[in-house]
Amino acid sequence: MSETTDTPVETMEFKSELRQILHLITHSLYSHKEVFLRELISNASDAINKIRFNSINNEDLLEGDKDWKIRLTADKEKNTLTVSDNGVGMSRETIIDQLGTIAKSGTMEFLETLKNAEDASRPDL
Repeated sequence: MSETTDTPVETMEFKSELRQILHLITHSLYSHKEVFLRELISNASDAINKIRFNSINNEDLLEGDKDWKIRLTADKEKNTLTVSDNGVGMSRETIIDQLGTIAKSGTMEFLETLKNAEDASRPDL
């Protein structure tokens, strides 16, 4: 998978009510900062699992890269920690949908789709 893109950076903002709700949730659910980091790493792992599963039927998705990575990159000057992976990736629409909806889980939707496909493929007994 490609590490960088030529797409310009775009800043999206939450609506004011949503920003306040998000602040409340992050401060009550993530009272320890490291829990939030664990969640980001877990999301990166989910992205890798999704591309591994999807590539079973379409190996072109891998673009020749089967060396799965989750990277943590610290930038002391900017005071940031970046979590990146070479998993399935997200379209602009998916990012807006997933980040703009509290408690929305793309992984849960993915697992539900798999379950429905499995149920549909089972012969009636």
